[in-house]
Amino acid sequence: MRLSVLAGELAVCRLAAGADVPPGVEGGELSAVVRTADEISIVCAAANAPPGATVETPWRAFKVAGPLDFSMIGIVASLTEPLATAGVSALVIATFDTDYVLVRAAELERAVAALEEAGHLVER
Repeated sequence: MRLSVLAGELAVCRLAAGADVPPGVEGGELSAVVRTADEISIVCAAANAPPGATVETPWRAFKVAGPLDFSMIGIVASLTEPLATAGVSALVIATFDTDYVLVRAAELERAVAALEEAGHLVER
């Protein structure tokens, strides 16, 4: 797989279920809002983390070159298995066209090395 490292740091945030999503969390290269019955999770630029949210930061993101066909099997496993072996925690976000893999910013270099060792091409 060919991956690119997105510029900038991200935040992974949690709001209570039913809360309003504050304006300003969307934008940048990657933002995502996921609502469930239990919570609202937001991934956004670290500078846009909503006040009052539980926030984990800083994270960095890899974008998988796409578009990816839904019939492709094992893409996420081919990315997360080398990271797990290297002791790097990952958060995966899927879109219609591609996947994104987030790692803690402090583990970015270890993640790049693990992915390259597994045969992936990582562009910065």
